[in-house]
Amino acid sequence: MSKTKGHWFPAYIGLGSNLHDPARQLESAFERLASIPDTRLIRQSSLYRSAPFGGVEQPDFVNAVAAVLTQLSAEQLLRELQRIEAEHGRERGDVRWGPRVLDLDLLVYADQRMDDPELTVPHPGIAERNFVLLPLQEIAPALSVPGLGKVMKLQVNLDEPNISRIG
Repeated sequence: MSKTKGHWFPAYIGLGSNLHDPARQLESAFERLASIPDTRLIRQSSLYRSAPFGGVEQPDFVNAVAAVLTQLSAEQLLRELQRIEAEHGRERGDVRWGPRVLDLDLLVYADQRMDDPELTVPHPGIAERNFVLLPLQEIAPALSVPGLGKVMKLQVNLDEPNISRIG
């Protein structure tokens, strides 16, 4: 696996699950994130319970955010996240915004901005989704998201009240 020549890049990953003991799925995912080659898990948020997004009838989600330092490129890190999802039983054909065993989203990768068919960073919707924004504000309030500004200045969506910190 090629590295980015000894440089360490900060990256932020959104985690979500609403199937098969979601809190346990996220705890397992944190452990797996810590074992990605050339990557160090440096912070993890509390867990948050949130109502489902997107209008599909399903159980509530448990969400969190992780901060890592990595020598992998954004594309390599994305492949590792998809591998972890698959190990947890995620199938890529899942219904959009439907129930998931595990969903890992690369939210921010250093100060990069990219919009490719396979990867968009920063992840669209950060500022509109409390289940991403609240855990991100918890662990990285001073983070500057390219194109959006500092996380601490992004407003929580008051029309999306169905979220609570659970641990």
